[in-house]
Amino acid sequence: MDDIDLAEQLVTRAASLASELRREGLTSERKTSNADLVSAADRGAEDLVRRTLARERVGDGLLGEEGTSSASRNRRLWIVDPVDGTFNFLSGLASWCSAVALQVDDELVIGAVHRPELGETWLADAQGTRVNGERVAPLADCPLADTSVATYVNPADMVDPTVVAVMTGLLDSAATVRISGSGTCDLADVAAGRIGLRVQWDCDDWDWLPGRALVEGAGGRTEAIEHLGRRWHLAGSARAVGEASEVLRAVTC
Repeated sequence: MDDIDLAEQLVTRAASLASELRREGLTSERKTSNADLVSAADRGAEDLVRRTLARERVGDGLLGEEGTSSASRNRRLWIVDPVDGTFNFLSGLASWCSAVALQVDDELVIGAVHRPELGETWLADAQGTRVNGERVAPLADCPLADTSVATYVNPADMVDPTVVAVMTGLLDSAATVRISGSGTCDLADVAAGRIGLRVQWDCDDWDWLPGRALVEGAGGRTEAIEHLGRRWHLAGSARAVGEASEVLRAVTC
């Protein structure tokens, strides 16, 4: 298997295992908040990815959301989110996925995302972004005022004056806001042209890199901006990201 075929296998098999375990019945544990959960499905799917890579890509490194980690011996690193949107997944909501990315010499070269509830498998590499084997249309270069903005907010963010100030500025400049509970699903929707802009602060690599690859492969723009003590991640059309960046940098609280 080449890398893109392996990435596709990893996300589809991880999602399939997670779904099977959910049908059998799952309990969950709290991580950082009541909305940040982990289950046996998360851990089992991540272990499946680990075992597959140990067999198929000896020497590659692995960074998984649920704590699986191995150092790369060849400058290749797989980043894995076995179930992104675990709260949704456990609640029976559609917005969850399995996702992986591959970095070679610290350069993002592959992203793969499987959304089982929608029957969508997303792949991105040097050839661009495809969904279910079909190349996605290039993103329309829409202004921020005409687009929806997707983000994720937990209760602690609502009392953070920096987050409130930045998000107020962005949402005042956009058409509407959407909160799905899965950042990677949001980024796939950006790549599809369903959402105009995704913004999030202080993302972990597994919540950013797979979806970032999809957006860039669809001709979109991504940025990670250091401002006001946080790292703000933006993804969308070139115009929407440029305008959002100006709004963000103008906040000085």
